[in-house]
Amino acid sequence: MAKLAVLLLALSHATFLDALPTREKKREPNAIDPREITISSNLDVTTSYSSAPVSSLQSATATVEPSVTGSIVTGLPSQGFTRDPLISATVSEPAGSLAPIQSTLAPGTMIEPGPVSQNIFVPIATAAPPQQITSRDDHPVKLDNIVDRDVPIETNKFYANFFLGGQTDPVWTHPYSLAWAKGRGNTYGMAVTHIERSQLAWDTENTPPRYFIGPIGLQHIVFSAAELGSDSTLAVETPTGFSAFANLAPSSGAAPIISLPVVQGMGFATALYNKAKPQINSGTFFRTLKYVGQLNGITFKYQITLEDSSNWLLYATPVASLGAPPFDLLNSQTIEGPEDFIGMIQVAKVPANSSGEQVYDSTAGAYAVNATISGSVDGGSGSYTIAWGKDGVQNQTLAMFALPHHVESFDDTTKAALTDVQLVTTTKGYAQLVVADRITMVEGDLPDTIGFAPWAPATNGGTGGSENSNLNSDALAAVNSAGALELNEDFDAQTRLNSMYYSGKALAKFAGIIYTVQTMAKNTELAAAGLVKLKDAFNVFVNNTQPLPLVYDSVWKGVVSSGTYQNGDTGLDFGNTLYNDHHFHYGYFVWAAAVIGYLDPTWLDQGTNKAWVNTLVRDYANPVSTDPYFPFQRSFDWFHGHSWAKGLFSSGDGKDQESTSEDTFATYALKMWGKISGDANMEARGNLQLAVQARSVRNYFLLSSDNKVQPEQFIPNKVTGILFENKVDHTTYFGGNTEFIEGIHMIPLNPSSAYTRPKSFVQEEWDTYFSNGRVDQVAGGWKGILYANLALIDPSTAYNYFANPNFDMSQLDGGASLTWYIAFTAALSGGGAKTSAKVNVAEAKVEPASVQEGADDEYYYVDDSEYSDVEGRNSDEEYGDEYEDASDDGEWQWEEGKKMRS
Repeated sequence: MAKLAVLLLALSHATFLDALPTREKKREPNAIDPREITISSNLDVTTSYSSAPVSSLQSATATVEPSVTGSIVTGLPSQGFTRDPLISATVSEPAGSLAPIQSTLAPGTMIEPGPVSQNIFVPIATAAPPQQITSRDDHPVKLDNIVDRDVPIETNKFYANFFLGGQTDPVWTHPYSLAWAKGRGNTYGMAVTHIERSQLAWDTENTPPRYFIGPIGLQHIVFSAAELGSDSTLAVETPTGFSAFANLAPSSGAAPIISLPVVQGMGFATALYNKAKPQINSGTFFRTLKYVGQLNGITFKYQITLEDSSNWLLYATPVASLGAPPFDLLNSQTIEGPEDFIGMIQVAKVPANSSGEQVYDSTAGAYAVNATISGSVDGGSGSYTIAWGKDGVQNQTLAMFALPHHVESFDDTTKAALTDVQLVTTTKGYAQLVVADRITMVEGDLPDTIGFAPWAPATNGGTGGSENSNLNSDALAAVNSAGALELNEDFDAQTRLNSMYYSGKALAKFAGIIYTVQTMAKNTELAAAGLVKLKDAFNVFVNNTQPLPLVYDSVWKGVVSSGTYQNGDTGLDFGNTLYNDHHFHYGYFVWAAAVIGYLDPTWLDQGTNKAWVNTLVRDYANPVSTDPYFPFQRSFDWFHGHSWAKGLFSSGDGKDQESTSEDTFATYALKMWGKISGDANMEARGNLQLAVQARSVRNYFLLSSDNKVQPEQFIPNKVTGILFENKVDHTTYFGGNTEFIEGIHMIPLNPSSAYTRPKSFVQEEWDTYFSNGRVDQVAGGWKGILYANLALIDPSTAYNYFANPNFDMSQLDGGASLTWYIAFTAALSGGGAKTSAKVNVAEAKVEPASVQEGADDEYYYVDDSEYSDVEGRNSDEEYGDEYEDASDDGEWQWEEGKKMRS
């Protein structure tokens, strides 16, 4: 009999990729879990459908009301992770200052570690974790509902709901969501849903509204089969960084009869059928089904109108048969296809007033099965490419949706592939369809000039920026005084805790103090004394002798806290054992290690220091899929441009993230560890990833008044709070205070903060919530955080707050130091000069005479905060020599009796 050589549907995915280089998967089939469908293009033709359907237009009348509202859950997941990120334990005041030692430090050179690979996604290491991290094979969450065994499994990716909990919570590919019906709506298939903004549920008690939520439980189109029933099972196979296969089988142990490639941004929802009788269901109800005709020689097109008046397209590509497969509209809830169907069925929603139908027609029959990522960096610019693996009709180009931050940074080739087809996502604005097998995004302002010192972006609207570690005499005195006192605190009591998060914050705090004392205050003997204590405290974790040691989980494959193993509390340490927040927790350790390695380069080669730190990096930011011990990029999502904090917990609203600032800090830590440890590719990835995060955060989380992505009525909140895949809630897991909600996107204030938090946004947020003395109504460590954040727009006021001789140390977060805050604010204000009057710089440049009226015609200083001291003080007499020195470093210029940044 004739063979079908036209269509290639080989779905064995032996080379599914997460990141370059090519992954060589080693799969061991489970005895009971079904594997994905494999359809050969060489099957005999067993069926010949006589002709096109007898009636090209079929109609149905609904006898009951369709479901068009779904269900709304306004509360947060009740999983017990509500602890305040600020360390609550009181820091005991030290008995005096730390005495310097007769030793000096010789920091590293801070130069480019070496050449960067053409593709920066290369392995960090391949060895097993250090031996002191023992292995366990009894993780509290069993590896159920997953075909793959003994390979690293993604824990924080978008499809995790398919294998967690009851397996019925939705999965968002954006703009579509998919959910296993499992009997809801009298079907056991996979429901495909798309939510319009008009369907969102809004908080009606507050202005601006506290939240908006997409309804769940809606079933627009459901891929099912007559063979599926109450014994049906769902299994996940080939889970990667961008994709997975969802397999539906009639019973446990049976071969799957429907397999769905689930890929982020997929333009079609595609179901592969293997000798099953298709049933296409809808909880929104079918109004009409119309057969249109044949496309591309093998695919057959149908149009569907639902009772909510939305229009969908259905494309059927049969294998082992000839002619148009018949689909009958049995009733308003069911379309039935032919017996023993082999092939694929695809559906897509057509947005109004677009070329959607033509675009879908031209791409039908092809579908994405996975994705790879590659990237390149050259100094201050870089790019990354997401390329999709393709199956189906190979001469068709893929239709894929891109998110707003992608479109904003497309290269010229990808821009040319954009269409006018847009579908709104739940929490990421409007996704736009691209007809391309790959997309490339360009970042032209990488943070390669950011190091350990306070940093500010260029003030002339250009790219880049500069560090400043110069302090005037007053600031130097304040830094040395605070540093000596804080370095005499009990390091062990603050770092040897039963929490990786709190311990990491404290280690980073002390590392920041020592760096500041050494590099900015030039007090090397005091810094050397502090470094001895820091190494001892850090060594506790390298030796794995902290109260809750780390273990290597050989089930999911990662490094986790042993806490939950001991008492069964899955919420311990914010859910670390179940892979929550690893980038938050481990980023602090990585950054502290970078500082130690900078201050004492010999430390890097001692014992397992470097291997231990790289183990943490591989756990949360492994750049390849070939590592046998860790999955690809556990936390960071290269499609969304930010990380997801939620690990092995099912969630009705999908993955979520709360603290964008700790997310970006974890990437900044990667960049600095790469620089210090000599891994040029890691440093380059960190720079590129931080640029992508800054763009993503600006589009989705930090809401300036000109934001066009999130709904207009939500913008006055200024930050999203917690962003889920299906809802945005202007709150936190640990409370609803304004300083919590805004401040969780600020901590920790560090050199990269000015890069990821635009000055215009910081000003709007301050004016909305904290100006006119309102900041002083805030208590505790959050007040210190808010004032440190103020340094991004008004460093002089922030400096005066922290440099006050009567500063209240209770206003510091246990993970922050007065030493760093004084140096940070002083450096951003040009060295620490106090101001007694302020005037806008823009005005000063236009009318210099007006701002110097009554002055002594001496120089005055214009700093990055866009304010200047207008008193006619002599810079030498009042401020010391620091201003004179600043004029010699090429970053300043004299102009008309003024000293301004060039």
